[in-house]
Amino acid sequence: MPFGFHWYELVPLVVLALLFFGPKRLPEMGSAIGKTIKEFQRSMREIREPEPEPTAAIPSAPAQATPELPSASAVASTPAEAPKE
Repeated sequence: MPFGFHWYELVPLVVLALLFFGPKRLPEMGSAIGKTIKEFQRSMREIREPEPEPTAAIPSAPAQATPELPSASAVASTPAEAPKE
């Protein structure tokens, strides 16, 4: 049984929950608790096993689209502007 409970220990808890919350809200609460546990388990699984980054979705840039930067010697050979006074 879950959490080490036996059926004869769960019956009084279920009866108290039914009396306290009523027959209309009890299924809603069970569904909400189930969704919460499922989301928690999914989050824990993602932490332990991170999903790989999709590489196919990133388009590779063509080699021609990259502009060429001037070389260091070309930059050093250009004359600097004289400061305007």
